[in-house]
Order: sequence, then C-alpha cells, then structure tokens
Amino acid sequence: MSWSRDRFPAMRHERHYGTRVVECFAERPRNLFDLLARSAARNPQGEALVAGPRRLTWGELLALAEATARAIAAQGIAAGDRVVMVMGNRPDFLITLFALYRLGAVAVPVSIRASQPEVAYAVSNTTARLLIHDADLAQLVPHGACAAIPFDALSGDGVLPDQLPDEEAVALILHTSGTTGKPKGAMLTHLSLIHAAMHYEACFRLTGQDRVICSVPFNHVTGIAALISVSFRAGATLIIMEGFKAQAFLDLAETERMTFTLMVPAMYNLCLLQPDFSARDLRSWRLAAYGGAPMPEPTIRRLATEIPGLQFANCYGATEVILAQLMTPPERAMDKRETVGCALPGTQALIMDEQGIEQPVGVPGEIWLSGPNVTLGYWNNPEATAAAFPGGFWRSGDIGTRDEEGFVTVLDRAKDMINRGGLKIYSAELENVLTDHPAVVEAAAVPRPCPVLGERVHAVLTTRAPVTEEEIKAWCKARLSDYKVPETLEISDQPLPRNANGKIDKKVLRDRLVAA
Repeated sequence: MSWSRDRFPAMRHERHYGTRVVECFAERPRNLFDLLARSAARNPQGEALVAGPRRLTWGELLALAEATARAIAAQGIAAGDRVVMVMGNRPDFLITLFALYRLGAVAVPVSIRASQPEVAYAVSNTTARLLIHDADLAQLVPHGACAAIPFDALSGDGVLPDQLPDEEAVALILHTSGTTGKPKGAMLTHLSLIHAAMHYEACFRLTGQDRVICSVPFNHVTGIAALISVSFRAGATLIIMEGFKAQAFLDLAETERMTFTLMVPAMYNLCLLQPDFSARDLRSWRLAAYGGAPMPEPTIRRLATEIPGLQFANCYGATEVILAQLMTPPERAMDKRETVGCALPGTQALIMDEQGIEQPVGVPGEIWLSGPNVTLGYWNNPEATAAAFPGGFWRSGDIGTRDEEGFVTVLDRAKDMINRGGLKIYSAELENVLTDHPAVVEAAAVPRPCPVLGERVHAVLTTRAPVTEEEIKAWCKARLSDYKVPETLEISDQPLPRNANGKIDKKVLRDRLVAA
C-alpha cells in the first residue's frame, strides 16, 4: 500500500514557469506570507512560537513580521531584491523571513557555521543588497560586500507593496553544499514551498493542536519546509531549539508536550542513550520522522516500545525538491524500513539509466524526481540548471531501484559507490546491514585506496556495546556477497563526523583514509 490520494487535497494539472506541466493543489495560498496571515486570522491568540521563556501568539507574530517588513523597506529593499540572512534558530529569523515574504524580496539564509568567505560568496553570488544578522554574529559579516545591519538595529516605517508576490516568484535562494565546485543557489518559489508545506501537512496530519520541535538549522531546507512552513500552514506551535543536545531536547519534548519532529537518525540514537530516557513522559509524541540516513531497526523497535503509539516516517528529499518527495506511510515504516518510501501524490519518481531511459523494477539507475515542489533551477547558472533539471525533473545523482509497489531503495550516491576491481558496491546497502547489528549505532562505508583493485571496502562504526571485527564481518558475511564485506574496520564509541546538515561527512572519512 502506497500513499492514498484521499489523504490529500484535490489536485489538477497546471502549466508553470512557461514549460512545466505539474499536478498542483487546486485550492492553495498564492504566497508564503499568506501562511502566517491565515493562521493569525484563524487563531490570533493561539501559541505560534516557543523559544525559551519567550512565547508569541499568531497575532503577535503577524504584527512583528509586518513591522519588520516596513523597517526593511525603509532600507530601500523592494520586491525581487536579495537579502542575505546570517541568523540562528531564534524568533528573529522567522520574523525576518516572513517580513521578506511580505515584501516579495528574496531571502538568502546562510549557515551560522559558515566562514566569512562563505558568507561573502552568498552575497556576491546573489548580488544581495542587504545582509541582516544576529548581533552576536557580526564577525561573519564580510567587509564592504553590501549594506549590513543587525536585526535589533532595524528601524523605520517604509511603505509595504499593495500586492503580495506572485506564486511563481522566487522566495528563497538556498545554496547547496557544493561538494564539487562552488555552491549553487537553488531557487525556491512561493509555489514550490507552498506545495511542500501542504504535502507535509497531509502526510504528517498536522493541525493547530500539534506542537513541533525544530532542532535542525533554520537555514536548511528541512527546517524551512518540513518544520517552519508546515507549522505555519497548519497553525501548529513551533518550539525552537538553537542547537540539538539530547538531554535538552528531551526536557523540551516532555515539558512542552511535543507531538512531532523530524531529525536525522543519529539524534534519535543520542536520545535513547540518555540514562533517564525510559523515565520520560513522552506520551504526547505521536510521529517521529527521519531522513538523511537509514534508521537502524533496533532504534525503531526501542522507540516504539518506550513510546506506545509512536509512528515513524522515513523521508527522502533535497534542497532542489524542497519536499521529502519520497516518504514511507507511517503504517509501512517497519516492513519498508530499507526503502526511502514512495512518491507522494502529484509527484513522480523515475529510475533512469545513463541514456535517460526508465529502468524496470529492480534494475539500478539514477533517481529523477518531478512535481510542483521542484525548484526553478540554480540562480544565475543556466548551464547547471539545464544539466540538472531535464524536462522539469531533477537528477538526484543518487543510484536506486524501485519495487513493484513503487517504493525506492537508495543504493548509493553515484560519487560514493565503491568500485572493487570492477565490482560495484553500494555503500547504503552495506550500511543498512551494519546498522541492523544490535551493537551498532551508526556506520559509514567508504573506499580504501588499493594499488591492485583500485578500491577496497572500509567501514567506520560507532557502537553502543563492545563488539569485535570478527563478529561484524561474520554478521555481514551471513547477509551479503563476499566482495561486499568490509575488509577493514574502525570501531569506536565516538560519533561519526557530520556536516552542518547533520549528515555523516564521508569526505572527512575518505580524507582520513588517504592520509593514513
């Protein structure tokens, strides 16, 4: 059983961006500011944000966003202007974001872990006219790049435009991680983000009664689409964490009666490692979504045992598609655990070969995705846009297969595949087997350079209990072809290195191997 269309609002085919024909929700907001305005109109006294001791109602949040929009307009910012945001997980970020939506300006959020040159690149790449930052992040502001102002210093009473932005207008530019070359700025439109919010609302069944913790960075597509936009769409209370710490997360989840969150599997594992986890009152928690890596089966089973009624959803997406376009229905979370889910209604997922021909069930190929959620392309980069978005589809660069029901299994990033003397080894397949071992918390498979075979299989493990190399290899041999079994292992109780988005940083592991 895949996703039922009955769960989602009515859809129809529409033409957008000149040449794309996609299925869209027939009834929808026409701009992102309307998400806030509608929640404020429905429930002005309802609790919109919780950030430590600070609490804001929907009515208060709307008033602050409009006042901030006037202050930004007083800086000379108008529709279409790009504004870089160097701001952390605080209410000020959300107030600024929706103020820019109100003006029709384009927000360019940048990680607070970025270097000054990386911030300068975001400014120059988007020809931004203004940079707004947290006062305590002034050291990240590049000198002379553009006008810069701390959020607290914004003032003035500029004129707001009579018209809200068109839904095809660019609302956000998010820079991809840039594993090859300079980062590319993905253009997220009002149309694409609204569809992401509405898809998430239907998948997660979010309502105004939900209380959502966001512990992932606001500047990342997961924070913006899967937690912020959907909460504003549903009128759910958004509870803000400036950074994830397992103990603090559990404290907040318990006291604020959290009902939903989306995190990477490592965060759930860190929660389970807390000695007082079993004593926590988490009965309000109804749905745990995860993405970025496979969720180990022992993790799911223990969470389900400790929190009766808790459901799970595996999510697969990227900045370029905004939405976790492949997702497991909660009722299929266990039997389809090794897949990343199936395409949501109104979207498509194809498995294509190198010539752009769709592959049959069970045959590996590159995952291509399309739908109303797919971004417009890359800012000021028509060559990269043409290469990555053929016919309105986005080429993911991930290798996967689909089964008879349409569920997709990700085998590897094309660049992460290990080639052992001509034999292809998909790291995700090996990592799934490794994390199924009861002693393993997380795992990464990377190629170890070899003068004879080119590459050999190396695995790095974080464990929760003592285990030997021989035990791990025997576990793999019983479940995999012999050439897929890791020949060398690193085993420790230390977490694997992660990038700013919470994903395992394989480049660090590969570089470590080369250096060794």
